[in-house]
Amino acid sequence: MSAQLAAGTYRCRDVSKSVATAVRAGVTWIDTAPNYRSGSAEAALRQVLDTCPQVQVSTKVGFVPDSDRRAAQDAGALRHGLDRGHCLARPYISWQLTRSRARLGRVPDLVFVHNPEHGRTDRADLSRTLTESFEELERAADTGEIGGYGVATWAGLSSGMFTVLELTELASTVGGPRHHFRAVQFPVSLIHLAVVADALDGHGPLAEAREAGLDVFASASLGGGELLGAMTEGLVRVVDSEASPAQAALLVPLSAPGVSHVLLSASTTAHWADARGATARRSLSPGRLRKVVDVLGT
Repeated sequence: MSAQLAAGTYRCRDVSKSVATAVRAGVTWIDTAPNYRSGSAEAALRQVLDTCPQVQVSTKVGFVPDSDRRAAQDAGALRHGLDRGHCLARPYISWQLTRSRARLGRVPDLVFVHNPEHGRTDRADLSRTLTESFEELERAADTGEIGGYGVATWAGLSSGMFTVLELTELASTVGGPRHHFRAVQFPVSLIHLAVVADALDGHGPLAEAREAGLDVFASASLGGGELLGAMTEGLVRVVDSEASPAQAALLVPLSAPGVSHVLLSASTTAHWADARGATARRSLSPGRLRKVVDVLGT
């Protein structure tokens, strides 16, 4: 199993407890964002990150937490009334990166441009927004303020607003051959099987990311928890008859070609032990993945 589990913090009720439990279970990557848990998620990670220097962390820029809006406006990083809850202008990105470093207590290993498609329907406008974002993130990477950057999207790839190849080409245009574009994050799961089917045929986001040497962070691996209730005995058998329901669900993104990290929010030791059991199992073969796609469709 080449892909690894990473701790997501989007749906965590108690970020500190959940992430501490994940780290004790052997997880070495944490993903967060300034707007998670009403703006408190980054600061909640500080103690774990201080005591576990081996753990890497990624955060994001884009969404504007209500708790940060006034401070960003007072600093001149955000124009009053014009952000609509999401901003990727260079002044705001720079301001947010400084705030994230202070809250995390360290330089983030990755910073994702968070849902750049949010509120946009015009590809030309989106291209300008991404260019401005990449320019600021390249500057931050050059000065050591971040380790690298990527794009985290929910629907940008599936809707055709951009492709991984276009993102890579933009990074090369902005940052040259030694650019700092390192990763993409998007849904890969039993609910989001189209990207897996495409990868098995050698095209689509996963194939393009692998060709470009990018890390892929699979989000929504359990569909926000909904998948666990949908894992019938028959479906588990299609995936792996000896796996638990959670393991069977996780085996799909863990085995998908090109995936390097599978994000999971889990709060208890038992849940993480069960999930870690999936990484100890044999990866699903391309033939088995095709059978899953055939049974469930895309």
